[in-house]
Amino acid sequence: MVDARGWGSPLRFSAPPRLVENFYREYESQLAPFILYGSGDFHYLTAFWLRRVAQPVVVVSFDNHPDWDIRPPKWACGGWVNRALDLPHVSQVNVWGCGNFECWWPHNIFGNHRAERAGRLEVHPWADDRSRRDQQRRGAILRQNWRERFDQFACARDGADVYVTIDLDSLRAEEALTNWENGRFTTSDLIWALAKLREHCRILAGDICGAFSPPIYARWKQKFASEWDHPKLKQQSMAQIRRTNLAAIEMLWPALQGARAGQKLRS
Repeated sequence: MVDARGWGSPLRFSAPPRLVENFYREYESQLAPFILYGSGDFHYLTAFWLRRVAQPVVVVSFDNHPDWDIRPPKWACGGWVNRALDLPHVSQVNVWGCGNFECWWPHNIFGNHRAERAGRLEVHPWADDRSRRDQQRRGAILRQNWRERFDQFACARDGADVYVTIDLDSLRAEEALTNWENGRFTTSDLIWALAKLREHCRILAGDICGAFSPPIYARWKQKFASEWDHPKLKQQSMAQIRRTNLAAIEMLWPALQGARAGQKLRS
């Protein structure tokens, strides 16, 4: 286990490039291939974890948000996909399970559509409650067909090396309590998807983030931007939050690593 809690408030939601680089240099040599870390407010650190992968890799992200925003700041949870695409060994990023408004007009105008058109980025948002036209959006999935679509996706990347990142906000509210809106996957859905990936690909490394933590900030601009962007959610008791999230992580962690269920968590 690596104790990096002292970096929590400086890095939460967004941080200046030099600060994030200093953090990464301090901990790079201590990191395992599979990482369990904090709130989805820190999801942009996945772009740093990806630096440690030596060969070409496909990134598969399970997330309720596309995290493809092209606006500043450079290092922030809402735009980390673009930092991953900056890495020469990342051939493609695929985001599955977006259920919030960011994938649809007019909120999608700041998304990285250039990468999507070029085929380097695929976004697969839930469209069950959208119009028929929206359901024809490239990559859109429905509850009734998403497993078929994911199976096709995995088959098409047969033999590929894969990095998997899971944000717990991709899960339903009864299965994960986070700092963001919840998605529509179940834990069983993600375990199935991980097994499907392993049938066709090699999962080299990965991470899980997204569990709720009380937001504490080091800078007023960081606090202002974060509070403006976050949804206003009713908070459960910390005891309930821990029970709910631990139950999900204890199932997902071994599935991500390809280990036996019940294996103890480790960094």
